[in-house]
Amino acid sequence: MTARPVRRSLSRYATYPYILWMAVFTIAPLLLVAFYALTVEQPDGRFVLSLEGFRNILQSPPKALDVLFLKELGLVVTVPLYIDVFARSLEIALASTLFCLLLGYPVAYILARRAARLRGGSDALLMLFVIPMWMNTLLRTYAWLAILEPKGLVNNLLEGIGLPAQRLLYNEFAIGLGMVYNYLPFMVLPIYSVLVKISPSVVEAAEDLGADRTRVFTKVVFPLSLPGVVSGINMVFMPAMTTFLVPNLLGGGRYMLIGSLIERQYLVMRDQTTASALSIVLLLFVLATMRFVTRYEKENEGGGLLL
Repeated sequence: MTARPVRRSLSRYATYPYILWMAVFTIAPLLLVAFYALTVEQPDGRFVLSLEGFRNILQSPPKALDVLFLKELGLVVTVPLYIDVFARSLEIALASTLFCLLLGYPVAYILARRAARLRGGSDALLMLFVIPMWMNTLLRTYAWLAILEPKGLVNNLLEGIGLPAQRLLYNEFAIGLGMVYNYLPFMVLPIYSVLVKISPSVVEAAEDLGADRTRVFTKVVFPLSLPGVVSGINMVFMPAMTTFLVPNLLGGGRYMLIGSLIERQYLVMRDQTTASALSIVLLLFVLATMRFVTRYEKENEGGGLLL
């Protein structure tokens, strides 16, 4: 047997653990969720096909849609309660993603420019930025409880300089802050990985043609970095849309988001049918978003990777 068939055989066998892992921890749970979403348990213990879970979503109690732009316009739109929760989750996820982009792009740009001037010079800064990710998300979020509580670090500092204490916990501000803090690295790293690969000769060519720094950034650097921006938006928006840990801790359970609603339906209400239906709706929304992002990345494949 030649070396090539041996390597091919070893490569095939090496994929088996990954396939087994995916089957047990990804495919099987998804099939189980789909089963509960499309069935309902009868008194005798049998499961029959039913769309009751999806009907429960549409027939939940009516509520005025609680989103910011409708409040600003003074409009009142009544929708089912679960739809309102989904819309509020979408609003907070979009706001968190936007803030991560506004904060993360300058950080990624600074790190990339430092790496261009000093080969490996940004490694220390990048490591300092990534180190908090090594800590468990629960512990990082609990740390914000100590910082934002009424007698916490921030309010003690405000009182020390003569300013009144502020209510920083258990509101949408705390939820958004927790999301931005937890997911900001997922925005910075994809953008940085694209910016650092932009050939300096492209920037030098634009400068030689008379473009100033602003024009170089808007016409050259930013367009080439768009694949990283899109990847960062995808990596931040998905967990921000589905999280339940941050709103439960920093929101005090007062702000019901879609992740918290699903958790509550499973663990508190024991309504597996509705919880699974909500999970399927959320999964389809996430897949549609990922499909859009994947299509954009394919259309712009290689646009920002000038090696």
